[in-house]
Amino acid sequence: MAKLIYSMITSLDGYAEAAEGDLGTGAEDPEVHTFISNLFRPVGTYLYGRRMYETMVYWETAHREPGGPPHILQFARDWQAAEKVVYSTTLESVSSARTRIERTFDPDAVRKLKAEADRDITVDGPNLAAQAITAGLVDEYHLFITTSVVGGGKRFFPDGVRLDLELVEQRAFGTGLIHAHYRTR
Repeated sequence: MAKLIYSMITSLDGYAEAAEGDLGTGAEDPEVHTFISNLFRPVGTYLYGRRMYETMVYWETAHREPGGPPHILQFARDWQAAEKVVYSTTLESVSSARTRIERTFDPDAVRKLKAEADRDITVDGPNLAAQAITAGLVDEYHLFITTSVVGGGKRFFPDGVRLDLELVEQRAFGTGLIHAHYRTR
């Protein structure tokens, strides 16, 4: 049985998307990016909302950019090899291989996917993740916490949900970014 993992960059005050501006990530640092690439290499399926998919589809062609560093090329290869499911009522087609569109998020279908998959699955984007968290589907959380307080936006965790989490590991990077890995108890 596969684990469902939710991972996002989040501000110090808990926002995965800032109401204004960016999160001041530090994730573009090669050390951080290599860590993220290694962390998610075992993932077999990515679950995306439309907006997150439109951001991540960059990796379908990233390997073609001249002079790409090894950590970028590796992440592109790993991303391309994984299955992608995009949940959208408006997207008419996808521009990446191994990708399908689902019109609605069905918790029972995701439970079945977890039960049948031999590689882990991620849910990406705060809106889609909120549905998975509310349905009790998420097994692990990877927060990449920036040094910025942004004061508003879309929260990493949805309102109205209580979780009891166990800290598995943590790591601080030279950029000030902190990785915190939790699992559900």
